[in-house]
Amino acid sequence: MQTVDVLVVGAGLAGLHTARLLAERDLTVMVVDRRRSLSTGIRTTGIFVRRTLDDFDLPDHLLGPGVRDVLLYPPSRRAPIRLTSDRDEYRVADMAGVYAHALRAAELAGAQVRLGVRYVGASAGTVRFAGAEPLVARFVVGADGARSRVARDLGLDVNRRFIVGAELVHPIASGSTTPTFHCVLDPRVAPGYLGWLIDDGRHAHLGVAGYPDAMRSGIRHLLESFAADAPGSTAPTGPIERRGGPIPVGGVLRRLACPAGLLVGDAAGAVSPLTAGGLDPCLRMSELAAVVTAEYLRIGDRRILHRYDGNALRSRFRGRLALRRILAGIRSPAVAEAAVAVLRHRAGRLLAARILFGDNSFPDLDPRLSKPRIDYA
Repeated sequence: MQTVDVLVVGAGLAGLHTARLLAERDLTVMVVDRRRSLSTGIRTTGIFVRRTLDDFDLPDHLLGPGVRDVLLYPPSRRAPIRLTSDRDEYRVADMAGVYAHALRAAELAGAQVRLGVRYVGASAGTVRFAGAEPLVARFVVGADGARSRVARDLGLDVNRRFIVGAELVHPIASGSTTPTFHCVLDPRVAPGYLGWLIDDGRHAHLGVAGYPDAMRSGIRHLLESFAADAPGSTAPTGPIERRGGPIPVGGVLRRLACPAGLLVGDAAGAVSPLTAGGLDPCLRMSELAAVVTAEYLRIGDRRILHRYDGNALRSRFRGRLALRRILAGIRSPAVAEAAVAVLRHRAGRLLAARILFGDNSFPDLDPRLSKPRIDYA
């Protein structure tokens, strides 16, 4: 039976980034994913914020033009609030290309990546798959999404608070518009969250997300309803891609690691509970996870795993979790109109700009364990 130091379950950005960092530390690493192609089953919008772009060298040719303007609309869609930054705040990535790039980087570092292999379970170091031989893994990294099977098998915490999102992605006529992020606060189409359209002049990403218990007509119907009159919408010039899935918004989970493995990405709840952004935290927490995993496997002292502590991160989420509860409570158009009206005042605009343009969408990790800038090129 084959033996590896680390098995990573899930070949998303968190899983591939963790695998690459571990392989660079001379560990034998295998990544498995049930998808046969990483260009299918994409669940993220691919919106990278400035903080991520500043700290990680993502391949520039896979990123769209910078977006500096945000328009925030009430349910009536009248008189949106315009917020403009003097820097590029967002860039939308070709996520299929980003995944392919990250896969190549992991393989070049020495990791084995096996697609079309479905994880079934793990017990006493033996890992079972559907349609493939089992193997022995000294350590298992769960990067298998918001409803992680690995988390349950390892006895770690699991996500319990979700919103669900759905999105349409399509190309548009190049240069036809100024890159803009349109955000609509309307509980009729996105209860507890937002409807959005981000148009970077090359592609349009149009989506809705919210609490499923309040989506009486179903998210697909709400997405189609929003698409019919979404502000800033542009006719597609190519095929339309559909994306969707659950988004954990309960903050980083408390118990993330045990002697048999740990969690990264959505499986760890590494998503900003307010903005629901997960790309920045998945990269940051993956770096910490790789440092802790490598040191634990080298020394064998279980106390090292205490450094990968969800409680320490949750303490920095209090303000974001409080704002998430406020946003979750906006369930009528009248309340949403009033909320946007509050944001029109100076203090409200400053708060909105801090949320949309600020550097603190996800807390910094322990600086003692931070690494130098990571080069993806």
